[in-house]
Amino acid sequence: MINLANRRNNIIIFVALCGCMLLFKAAHLQLLDVKYKEKAKKAALYKNVLYPSRGMVMDRNEKLLVTNAPLYDLNVIYRNIDPKMDTAEFCFLLGIDKTTFIKNLEKDWKNPLYHKSVPFPFLTKIRPEQFARFFEHLHKFPGFYPVLKSIRSYPHHNAAHVLGYLGEVNWNVINKSAGEYSLGDYIGISGLEKGMEKKLKGKKGISYVLKDNLGRQVGLFDNGRLDSMALSGFDMMSGLDLELQEYGEALMKGRRGAIVAIEPSTGEILAMVSAPSYDPNSIALDKNRSIAFDSLLSDTINRPFLDRSLIANYPPGSIFKPVFSLIALQKGIVQPNTSFYCDGAYEISSSKAQKCHSHPPISNIGSAIQYSCNSYYYHLMRQFVNQYGFKRPGMGLDTLVSYLKEFGLGQKLGVENPAEIAGFVPDSKYYDRLYRREVNGWKATYMLSIGIGQGELQVTTLQMANLATVIANRGYYYPPHLIKKYLNTTEPIDIKFRTKRKVRIDYRYFDPVIDGMQLAVEAGTARAAILPGITVCGKTGTSQNRGKDHSVFFGFAPRENPKIAIAVYVEHGGWGGETATPIAGLMIEKYIKREISPEKKQWEERMMDKTAIKVLADNSYQE
Repeated sequence: MINLANRRNNIIIFVALCGCMLLFKAAHLQLLDVKYKEKAKKAALYKNVLYPSRGMVMDRNEKLLVTNAPLYDLNVIYRNIDPKMDTAEFCFLLGIDKTTFIKNLEKDWKNPLYHKSVPFPFLTKIRPEQFARFFEHLHKFPGFYPVLKSIRSYPHHNAAHVLGYLGEVNWNVINKSAGEYSLGDYIGISGLEKGMEKKLKGKKGISYVLKDNLGRQVGLFDNGRLDSMALSGFDMMSGLDLELQEYGEALMKGRRGAIVAIEPSTGEILAMVSAPSYDPNSIALDKNRSIAFDSLLSDTINRPFLDRSLIANYPPGSIFKPVFSLIALQKGIVQPNTSFYCDGAYEISSSKAQKCHSHPPISNIGSAIQYSCNSYYYHLMRQFVNQYGFKRPGMGLDTLVSYLKEFGLGQKLGVENPAEIAGFVPDSKYYDRLYRREVNGWKATYMLSIGIGQGELQVTTLQMANLATVIANRGYYYPPHLIKKYLNTTEPIDIKFRTKRKVRIDYRYFDPVIDGMQLAVEAGTARAAILPGITVCGKTGTSQNRGKDHSVFFGFAPRENPKIAIAVYVEHGGWGGETATPIAGLMIEKYIKREISPEKKQWEERMMDKTAIKVLADNSYQE
């Protein structure tokens, strides 16, 4: 009992001593230490938000595509404004008028989003040179304080659609962000800026400072123990080849359409061109942005903001034939040496026939691809859809659709751009709805045009390039992606881009199809893509359209160990070999050889001759 009493007394004595020490320290700070007393009188606590640098983006050869430039915002706490401040001088220093001053300062104070004691942006997007003049006089204007931010700067004038742009956050984003974004912050609106926002934006820091009544900093609060540093966003190396991107944009200047080039072994996108395009610097976050933005938006004919590489839906035309050939071979609908007699038309019924162009006899599936025989593929489509019986075309069509989805059609491929669309592959349910009033239902003959890449089938240029990748790799692909790796972290890119996707096509069926694609370039419809010293395998397409047809090409090179797979789509470009094919050939040679050979210079001059290009005022693509 005595030990317990002693222990209790010791605890009471210890607590009492601690209490006395705390009382002494408080008395010292409040009554004796003049330094803290003076600070308390003169200073107020401010919370400064430190904005991180947004991650930079470079091409695969370490050439900068996107970097940062400084920009200032001027924030204000309404309650701390000196009512006697010289408004005229303030406006003169910032280059604004008094009307703007009043408009920017007065808010709806009944709105819970604003409070007179909470800072809000007064003026944004102030250039450093303008702000430097104002900063010298900042002490005259208590309540106002600067916030250093950064805007995007583009050392080159290319890849606007790929890179995207920034814009100010709206209230909807702010309310859903759980404090991550606040008024005046910038966020990715399109392209990589939007798709990689979480990685690029970085993390804000906080600095608590003590300021006097003139707005001058007099010290750090608690010696900065509560402060946190801003963390920069991820710097990224893209798979883009800037030189190839520039060349593709030059070839497409004055045209409408898209080019997508992919490295087959990795799925990295080498070039992604959408035409017409614009200079990304023209819509950087400065005061001149609205003029350029409005000008681009007002062009409703060419629609330069539309990314035709992954948003525009197109019928693929005859480039679909090699893919359909592979699936038909796998299902045993056709054999590699199956021949077919074509007399210039395919007879659907006694009163209806589909025309085909003139070409030599078709002796096997390779020559059908080489000469792009429509009759061969009408016949093949009819057999494929009717493989389970004449009365069950839906089963045959859905079998085809299941294979096409493995090739990446009818679905998003997942590139780092949320604007990507899925395209459209019609299945039996679609035709059941379309022909619901037909007494006996629909038949294979209702949709034979799918076999030649026409009809309801719709794909993006990105999907077309991915089809070429699957064939180049003899049966697999990595999902196309723009980011090759992160530079200031060990974190790898998303695992989905590192996961191989296979199609259910036996390896042995690829050679007959690739033979046909090689022959198409060397002695068929795609001869404009033939290159000295490089074996190119490809296929042209002429996508039917009201007015002038669309010109299409897809292919890869070299045949063995391919380095590039490519798709080119030129709206109103004519038949496939007229425009898309020579452009693709030049792009392939530019990437593999880094220069254009003398034999191809005439094609380069022809494709660069803008006086010969006529861009039709016709929005005939389908979205």
